[in-house]
Amino acid sequence: MPIDFNQQIIEEFRANRGQVGGPFEGGRLLLLTTVGAKTGARRTTPLGYLPDGDRILIIASAGGAPAHPAWYHNLLANPQVTVEDGVFTFQAKAVVLEGEERERMFARAVEADPGWGDYEARSGRTLPVVALIPIDAGPSAGPMGDVLRTLHDAFRRELALIRGEVAASGPRLGAQLRVNCLTLCQGLHVHHSREDGYMFPALEDRYPELAPVMERLRAEHVVVQRLLEQLQALLAADDLSPEALLSEVNELTRRLEAHLDYEEEQLVPLLN
Repeated sequence: MPIDFNQQIIEEFRANRGQVGGPFEGGRLLLLTTVGAKTGARRTTPLGYLPDGDRILIIASAGGAPAHPAWYHNLLANPQVTVEDGVFTFQAKAVVLEGEERERMFARAVEADPGWGDYEARSGRTLPVVALIPIDAGPSAGPMGDVLRTLHDAFRRELALIRGEVAASGPRLGAQLRVNCLTLCQGLHVHHSREDGYMFPALEDRYPELAPVMERLRAEHVVVQRLLEQLQALLAADDLSPEALLSEVNELTRRLEAHLDYEEEQLVPLLN
């Protein structure tokens, strides 16, 4: 993308917490900041990405240009990069995938969006696939209630993306969409486990009158976990239909958003 167009996207992305319009509306976009291999200057580029469990995948397509993009050369020289996803900003280690792993990840990307294959054919080169592995992806600084709301907003956004992806999928569910769903399941399970193990007991010790609230929140965690397990079982089925998956994701969204809203209403003022 031309630099001036990139700058417009970057400004819109930052102003709207990762939401942009035009050709990227409703898509998965992040901002990658690398350190120049020759200049040492920081350079930010908007890129599409693919979830992959504990890491994020990006592809050095350069829109099908014959040469690798500048950001790719930069991260080869300086693998530590900065990632903005609209909710969080964190440091990550960039690892270029090789051999069978690269082939498998690229095939999964092409299945989800044939445009990646078109870019590779047009470019005349093998498009590098890069994994971004978070180094400091913990909660951001600030009042704990605001941090909790930020974490919740990340889950809300991911659910909205997945609902859109499921609704737009064809009769066969692709491998990448399954990974997107499983990544969400993993993240929610970890988040609720930490709340149950650390945050809730600490609040109960300080505010005994919260007992009824905590009882409800823990019961809702059990319900959400059951829905996550049902979703995972559905994703493991060979004959999974997008209609069945969308129904399951809609139910998870309904229950989870109500839970997050109630938790914020009750706990954010105390945490802050």
